[in-house]
Amino acid sequence: MASRWRRRSMCVLIADLPSPAALRDVSAAGAFLETCARPPLGAGIELHHPEAGAIRGVVSSLANDGIAIGFERGEASVAFAMAAIASDMSRPA
Repeated sequence: MASRWRRRSMCVLIADLPSPAALRDVSAAGAFLETCARPPLGAGIELHHPEAGAIRGVVSSLANDGIAIGFERGEASVAFAMAAIASDMSRPA
């Protein structure tokens, strides 16, 4: 989501241990997190967003600057994504 209003929310990624993560991109299908944490592919994680709440996901890919996670698509993932996006849009620049 490259847009001038888009900020990177600081979240907590819980895999083996809690780790800080910046939410770069989010949708009902999943998210990309900038983080130093490197849970293995297929690992179950939990993502805690300060405004959107928490959601469970699965690590779908690893990158140099973070990880991609996939959500089970449904009402909960849509609500999480919309709340995270709305939170970023309403935050002052």
